[in-house]
Amino acid sequence: MTTVSRSLTDIHPDMTLDEAYAVQLHQVRHWVGEGRRIRGHNVGLTSAVMQRQLGVDQPDYGHLTDDMFYLESLPIPLDRFIIPKVKPEIAFVLKKPLTGPGVTAADAPSAVDYALPALEIIDSRIRDWKITLADTTADNASSGGVVLGSTPVRLSQLTQSGLSLRTMGCVVHQGGQDGGHGRRRRSARVSAQRLGVAGEHRRPARHHPGGRVGDHAGIGDRGRPVAGGDSVTATFAGLGSVTADFAESKEK
Repeated sequence: MTTVSRSLTDIHPDMTLDEAYAVQLHQVRHWVGEGRRIRGHNVGLTSAVMQRQLGVDQPDYGHLTDDMFYLESLPIPLDRFIIPKVKPEIAFVLKKPLTGPGVTAADAPSAVDYALPALEIIDSRIRDWKITLADTTADNASSGGVVLGSTPVRLSQLTQSGLSLRTMGCVVHQGGQDGGHGRRRRSARVSAQRLGVAGEHRRPARHHPGGRVGDHAGIGDRGRPVAGGDSVTATFAGLGSVTADFAESKEK
């Protein structure tokens, strides 16, 4: 487990977003050099509320490697994380490349094969989650992991539906997600543009959590803290459910 540290913007207060992405890509290329495979990208800050809080006008993105994907049926080891939280999402699986620059509003939905319910595990190297946009971007958009559900739904079948989030069987959030799907498609388009500038693209058969559902359901980008032994379930009307089970902590 990596220990917490000061934020990069504490040390480099003038860090730009381009510089933050350069830090992220340097880390990702190191992972790939170690043998990890990129299986998708995570898009964050998709809601106007969260963007206003950080003073930005665009979403950010991070990379998801193969070892960041966890199965519903297996306990997730907490010692892989630092200060993890969970957030409900809708994940998009692509059927064709989504490559920028020049991605249009029609390109993003036409590239999607199907959607899945998902729970994202967000994590941060920064002490107490005291981060700016540059900090979270450099830290791979705070991407820790993802658990995918098993019910694929075509994009045309997605409805403006409700969401409930349960921890240990108790409802901790319940609400709607109206308007979220359009924002997620726009966010996928914007992040594809930036990936293209960086020489990358979103590839078919990859999983792309497309905008944190919590942004549109009252949870915000903060997520819900998790502890050893926790079981968290997100249920989406019209999409199904997904459960993340966390292993008991080895420290007593």
